Amino acid sequence: MVKYEEQARAEALAAKPARDRRKAMSDHVAYALLVYTSLQIFVTVKALSEGSSTALPYLALIVLVAGIIPVCRWYEKRWAVLSDAEAADSALTGEFRRDIAALWLMAIGLPFGLALIFKMLLEVF
Repeated sequence: MVKYEEQARAEALAAKPARDRRKAMSDHVAYALLVYTSLQIFVTVKALSEGSSTALPYLALIVLVAGIIPVCRWYEKRWAVLSDAEAADSALTGEFRRDIAALWLMAIGLPFGLALIFKMLLEVF
């Protein structure tokens, strides 16, 4: 009975199509850009607007969002060029997870890091 259950589970896993990393990376990039932009609006612009009443915080927001797009596009392009077989290859799982972790670390950490830097600069000047 146990062997039959193990065999059925193995067959179910083998029948499951491999995840297409090209689409998965594209999805992660899109969501990361949304998170990054939202955090930029609420964290960095708040830090900038505390020290300035001009349009500088909004100009900085535009520059910072525009600056992150090429980086995210690089991550997406890196995986978009894979063939169908390469996109499903389990040997690339480690690299894929590393890229996803770096992308999300950047998307979440960069707005907080920039806000900290801006606050420090506003205190000095």
